[in-house]
Amino acid sequence: MSTADNAQRTESPRSKRAVIISTAIDRFGEEGFEHTKWATIADDVGIGQTALYHYFESKVHCLLTIMRLELSNSVERFQAATASAPDSAAALTAAVASAYEASPRDALQRRILQNHMDLLATPRPSKKEEEERLLCRSLVQEIEHNWTGLVQKGIDEGVFRVDDALLTARMLLALVVGVWRWYRPGGEMTLEQITDVMADAAARLVDSADVRVAS
Repeated sequence: MSTADNAQRTESPRSKRAVIISTAIDRFGEEGFEHTKWATIADDVGIGQTALYHYFESKVHCLLTIMRLELSNSVERFQAATASAPDSAAALTAAVASAYEASPRDALQRRILQNHMDLLATPRPSKKEEEERLLCRSLVQEIEHNWTGLVQKGIDEGVFRVDDALLTARMLLALVVGVWRWYRPGGEMTLEQITDVMADAAARLVDSADVRVAS
């Protein structure tokens, strides 16, 4: 289920929040955050620009919210994918595969996230922006913790032949999420092909021949 769908389930029928988020994802993802005018999003949604401030106090606040929602979705995908895995090798395969389950809009949202991670490094001047930034940072830490735990389990089981679980987890995450900087729907590679390639790359990174996407 998409971020917009999730948001729609928890808001009143008259709320425009989910529509604003979906529209901003399209605009930020396709045209770039810096090149998208706040007024353009208002026009796309069919509301006045001042009405946007009922939902988001700034364009940056909206961006940080989009990033936080995607990070939260990432945590949920990882947990759902690995919960029933019989061992660490299967869990890694499932985690990699789940990372590439994406609609075209999901791909845009993940591109937005990766292109603006530097935004999380510096405190924001407004309260709402800073709240979202801190939530994002907490989720980033949770994601890293989850992947580190997976790698450590593999080490403990004798399946992964690496020594540093944290460093390996960070390398895996860089490998997996880096795809969103260059992937485009309809491009040279499908997400299914990318999944196969990245599962093999993850297997080599942890030096485990048992980690493969099931055919």
